[in-house]
Amino acid sequence: MEASKRIIVNTIVQYGKSVVNICLSLYSTRLVLDALNISDYGIYSVVGGVVSILGYLTNSLVVTTQRYLSYHQGAADNEQVRKVFANSLLIHLMFGVAICLILLPLENLLINHFLNIDPLRMQAAGAVYVTMVFMLFATVMTSPFKALLIAHENIVYISVIEVIDGVLKLVLALSLAFIGLDKLVFYAIGMTSVITFNLLAYIVYDYFKYEESHYRLGKKNYDKAIIRQLLGFAGWTTYGMVAGICQSQGLTVVFNKFFGTTINAAFGIGTQVNGAVRFVSTSILNAMNPQIMKAEGSHDREKMLSLAGKESKFSTALMMIISIPVMIELPDILAFWLKVVPPYTTTFCRTLMLAFVVDQMTLGLHAANQATGKLKYYSLLTYTPKMMLVPIAWATFKADGGLHLMMAIYVFMELAVSLSRLPFMKYSAGLNVTQYVKASLMPLLPLAMAVTLASVACTECCAFRFRFLFTASVAATIGIISLFTFTLSKDERTYVLRLLKLKR
Repeated sequence: MEASKRIIVNTIVQYGKSVVNICLSLYSTRLVLDALNISDYGIYSVVGGVVSILGYLTNSLVVTTQRYLSYHQGAADNEQVRKVFANSLLIHLMFGVAICLILLPLENLLINHFLNIDPLRMQAAGAVYVTMVFMLFATVMTSPFKALLIAHENIVYISVIEVIDGVLKLVLALSLAFIGLDKLVFYAIGMTSVITFNLLAYIVYDYFKYEESHYRLGKKNYDKAIIRQLLGFAGWTTYGMVAGICQSQGLTVVFNKFFGTTINAAFGIGTQVNGAVRFVSTSILNAMNPQIMKAEGSHDREKMLSLAGKESKFSTALMMIISIPVMIELPDILAFWLKVVPPYTTTFCRTLMLAFVVDQMTLGLHAANQATGKLKYYSLLTYTPKMMLVPIAWATFKADGGLHLMMAIYVFMELAVSLSRLPFMKYSAGLNVTQYVKASLMPLLPLAMAVTLASVACTECCAFRFRFLFTASVAATIGIISLFTFTLSKDERTYVLRLLKLKR
């Protein structure tokens, strides 16, 4: 399939999957919150937050593996592709075992002495902790197999598995109403089972589909040079992931220390909503990132930067079309979705979605930097500010600054990081900043204004049950029209029309 058509097909598939998974995820969260109660859901969020800190590190390994696989595919070096996958799998296995050996002995320290948990639920929290460590191991081992699929641009299979994942989690949430066991522990074990299913689904498919996945332990596949490359790249990618931890999971712990598990439930729901909406972004990222890496591997820097700009523009546009009406109608959506809405849930949801939209404006340049492999100074420049969020949050709450002030700082920090990518890529990769702003950022303004005005008009002029569905439909329609009319360039509009066979 032609590269450009593959991008379109993969984007459409991912977008459809995103919509399905958003519905499944949000409804599942409502069922889980209702079955567990706010306190137990807060325990799951904070315990899962501590354990999933290292889960973020596994994402750096996914990115690393996919980058080198795509890069060498672009250079048409199949032997290096096989070696990269083999050595990546070895690294993941060693990393997963190390995680278990480190985290399991820390259970008593974290549960009984560090986290703020009701003494009556300590035992259940400990059981959740152990199951989530094993969930983390399965997630680590999933990474290289998923990276291989992304490198081959097989987004369709990934989307199928992720939809099945959403369905299984919904079934698990429904089953909580009928089981007589400790619901919190049962839910944690069920989530681990779903992650294990994902791992097996990826392993089996890759083994039969791609020859390079036929890994055998031995000196033949072991390559010190490749391992050094992978670990070096992953090291700086991990630095960025750690900054992300400070934004989300680090704040979870700070909220817990100052406000208890109830506020963790609100932040957990906010993270859940934001995570569901973020699926839309992956529809562009997974479709275009392999092409960006391959363009750099074939030494076509101009094409690589052009694709990075398109990725930023399209992913931000899709996020705006979905996020803006959701943010405006959020009180009604939460009231319909949840039987009991924890305090500050609306604040957290809106802040996290706004911060993510801001980050999307230059996210394509993040992929471009990964393609060039110049991660050291990029990571220090763009992620160090995020590392300051945890101490800033601690100081803010100590000074009685309040949650709203802290979340405003959160958005400002995200904006600073997003904009800092522009000058860095100018000097490291030759990015034309003026052209980037003109081609990728300015076309987003009419779209943002149109979707916002349409959403506000619906909320001001209409008052009926399920109005948010009407608002979302109107905003999406206006957004798609604005996207085609103002956001797409003339060449992009022509290309879309040709794909739709409306213009020869």
